[in-house]
Amino acid sequence: MSILEAIILGIIQGLTEFLPVSSSGHLELAKVIFGQEGIAEESMLFTIVLHGATALSTVVVFRNEIADIFKGLFKFEWNAETKFAAFILVSMIPVFIIGMLFRKEIESLFTGNIILVGAALIFTAILLYSTTRIPIQKDGKLTFKRALLIGVAQAVAVLPGVSRSGSTISVALLAGVSRERAAKFSFLMVLPVIFGAMILDFKDFIEVQPDRSIDNYSLLAGFVAAFIAGLFACSWMIKIVKRSKLDYFAYYCFAIGLIALIYGIL
Repeated sequence: MSILEAIILGIIQGLTEFLPVSSSGHLELAKVIFGQEGIAEESMLFTIVLHGATALSTVVVFRNEIADIFKGLFKFEWNAETKFAAFILVSMIPVFIIGMLFRKEIESLFTGNIILVGAALIFTAILLYSTTRIPIQKDGKLTFKRALLIGVAQAVAVLPGVSRSGSTISVALLAGVSRERAAKFSFLMVLPVIFGAMILDFKDFIEVQPDRSIDNYSLLAGFVAAFIAGLFACSWMIKIVKRSKLDYFAYYCFAIGLIALIYGIL
């Protein structure tokens, strides 16, 4: 993998990890465009590095909120921060079950199946569009029931083409959570999942010891590109959710999904 390819894939990962357009779906489309070689999935280590970069960008953007959560936890009492942390734990249950029981089956879906990606992107588009058209009765609060429901949306988003941020934010809004809380919870709830997946992937990497098809310079270039793009996309996405502009991404996902379906069928 060249440094230029690493930078391109890093930017794709950084932007699409936070914008509601599916990072996995776009990387699968990149497979088709660039061919099977030179893509993130060829190197387990590169995949780990990109996820680490986007996780770090989330930590930077929400550093104050994360610090407040840990301060609240260390008080060893039931407070707003402890409750928020409990919501995150509850939201992890569905994706934990899916990951533990069907990890190999899920990995088999990441094989450049452009028809699956196209259909999933259209599903994402419908979900995003529904938040702008369906009347929502809301009190703005985050509850354990809503946290679990948002967690189910995150579990569904393991499919390539289903946007994690798009599905979790959409479901949160449809469930009655306020826009600000929906965006904050969506981005913070994924951190334990990302770090957990990174540990499992790194464990597999150590056990398999595959031949490294990427050098350290390309790894660094991909990390920096994903981190910078992630900082921009995460901050931008928070503003987008607050301004109720998700329908623009719905149009984009529908268009890309339709093109992918047509390309896959033909």
